[in-house]
Amino acid sequence: MSRPAIATAILAAASISTPASAALPDPVKAMIDAAIASGNNQDVLAIVKIAKATNPDDQAEIDALLAEYNNKRAEQAAAALLEKQEAGLFANWEGQGELGGFRSTGNTRNLGVTGGIKLVKDAVKWRMNFKARADYETNGGKTTRDQLSATLEPNYKFNKRLYAYGLAQFERDRFQGFSARYTLSGGLGYELVSTDDIRLSIKAGPAIRVTDFAGGDTKSSLAALVGLDFDWKITDHLKFSQDAGGTYASDAQGFTSAVAVIDSDNTTFTATSALDAKLIGSLSTRLSYTIEHETNPQAGRAKTDTLSRASLVYDF
Repeated sequence: MSRPAIATAILAAASISTPASAALPDPVKAMIDAAIASGNNQDVLAIVKIAKATNPDDQAEIDALLAEYNNKRAEQAAAALLEKQEAGLFANWEGQGELGGFRSTGNTRNLGVTGGIKLVKDAVKWRMNFKARADYETNGGKTTRDQLSATLEPNYKFNKRLYAYGLAQFERDRFQGFSARYTLSGGLGYELVSTDDIRLSIKAGPAIRVTDFAGGDTKSSLAALVGLDFDWKITDHLKFSQDAGGTYASDAQGFTSAVAVIDSDNTTFTATSALDAKLIGSLSTRLSYTIEHETNPQAGRAKTDTLSRASLVYDF
């Protein structure tokens, strides 16, 4: 037999004994492509795991699809990081606007109108938070609630969990006995839990509080601020949040080079529990319950106010 004939026979035998690798079935590839298009990393990994188990001869092709997906994710993450680094002060803000009604108990018992706004700018090493809220009600032509608050809080992130915060807050609530209250604070915060669905963080630091009482007096206090923030994404359409903060204020009676004598004066505690349900697009409905407590309010004022709110929320 001639050499060309021998070579042809060997190749034919090899093709018979070693079948060619089959291509990944179209339905399986379509399933992987659909998971990738969804943008949900957990779905992609789950589908890839099932595809490998049911198509063991096509693992190389499946790995190639997964590698391409991971490369695109890395490129998108790098582009997002660069955008944050180069963004100006007025770029990359996200926020919420809220409008609805409330029922109050405590110093007033009535129905009223509530509105609020929240803005967040999240950069690489820092974050800026701003929020403001107004609650207003009348009864018999007289104003029975006129409450306003605004807070600006910059954060500097040391790493993914630890951050430093600064805080400047203005409050007005004549029916709690003060026409203006200013709080300045700075300290540290830490994210105890940080996942796609759950976030729990705490913060604490010293503060200064200046109160202008409705009667005309002004009082300055040393304080400590403690805050807690909890968010739980129950489903894609349902979210629970718990924001609580205490401002523990005391008057400084005197200082020497080594000793401070502090007389406890007043504790302010505020806690809000909210349940958000997505309606359509960027529109959600929110049910919330707020407790505001002063341990030593002005004479004739109730210590505890509560607000039950129902509102519409628009994300932008």
